[in-house]
Amino acid sequence: MRRRVVVTGIGAVTPIGLTVEEFWTNLIAGKSGVDYITDYERYFNPENFKTKFAAQLKGFDPLNFMDRKLSQRVDPFTQYALAATDMALKDSELNLDKIDRDRAGVVYGSGIGGMTTYEKEQNKLFFRLPQPTPDDKAPQNPDRVSPFFIPMLIADIAAGRISMQYKLKGPNYATISACTTSAHSIIDSVMIIQRGLADIMVTGGSEAVITPMGVGGFNAMHALSTRNDDPKKASRPFEKNRDGFVMGEGGATLILEELEHAKARGAKIYAEITGIGMTGDAHHITEPAPHGEGVVKAIKYAIQDSGMTINDIDVINAHGTSTPANDKNETAAIKIVFGEKAYDIPVHSIKSMIGHLLGAAGAIEAIASILTIRDGIIPPTINYEEKDPECDLFYVPNVALKKEVNTVLSDNSGFGGHNTAIVFKKFGE
Repeated sequence: MRRRVVVTGIGAVTPIGLTVEEFWTNLIAGKSGVDYITDYERYFNPENFKTKFAAQLKGFDPLNFMDRKLSQRVDPFTQYALAATDMALKDSELNLDKIDRDRAGVVYGSGIGGMTTYEKEQNKLFFRLPQPTPDDKAPQNPDRVSPFFIPMLIADIAAGRISMQYKLKGPNYATISACTTSAHSIIDSVMIIQRGLADIMVTGGSEAVITPMGVGGFNAMHALSTRNDDPKKASRPFEKNRDGFVMGEGGATLILEELEHAKARGAKIYAEITGIGMTGDAHHITEPAPHGEGVVKAIKYAIQDSGMTINDIDVINAHGTSTPANDKNETAAIKIVFGEKAYDIPVHSIKSMIGHLLGAAGAIEAIASILTIRDGIIPPTINYEEKDPECDLFYVPNVALKKEVNTVLSDNSGFGGHNTAIVFKKFGE
């Protein structure tokens, strides 16, 4: 019999809240976390960029979660991972002195890793004194590069730092699959527990790429919204006038446990993860497969893995990026899987409020799905004003919906053609 996996702790730092409850309160209130980039010291001056806004963390202080020395030796994406994990472990009420730490692992992802660190160190290499001269073709300053550059940069370091912080010695690695990164982290963690390789897994993802190269790169491929006259209305998933996604940042952590392990210590159980699905489009580096072919199969696999049918799914937490291609094809995929029932299932996108957290998207959307089940409240898709004929489902427009919810299916897709789907279910014996 397959080992069952439950969620016993959650933690998050997001553009609309630096705790889970603050995030959730603002999410169901439909509050936007998007605003102009004005903190040039922490971020950059966006004057020459096509997009001048993002969904930034407000008031985040890493010293609330780590000492100054550590905060200076990790990239912001790792700071966010450590902060979210600190909160998740406290929420789980795990007594780390009483667990077998060889049976507790970490799978934690970042889609890009330490881009802030990379840009800072590259500037030191090329642009600090002495300045280049016309006769000097390679005026580089390698002696100025920090010895912590590589360990701050690499995307797996968040998983490593978490394990070091809490002495967790079970399976430990990072997933990297663009915007499905942390969904893959969760899925891998589920499989690790199901196979009996661990009893506890710390999992999730973090991202911090509101940088010149991050925004400039996504601008160059026309992926970001350029609604500079009204940033708070820029992220508008499934809406007719959407023009791209909004860059977000943050971190989200879940504590997963094998059911009997959780019950033995009297743990609070948020939800059970009953089904997982993964596919590849094998189609294009950035464009989704026509009609969401890969998403269709990922959703079908997850429902099948749950031992459920389409009639058992109460809510769909959509990837819903606010890009023309994703939202159209994701809608098509949902209709292919669910048929006429697709029109009866609430489909919502929290990216309308927090922007796109890229590698952290799957994890923060997992937390939103779990809280949807806990409270029976489906967060809205805000900025929904005009219907797109190609996106004709019920997207919970602008106002949260109260509804008894037993199951939520959350799906994600990423550049490279990655697709994931996870089924969360209200816990019951």
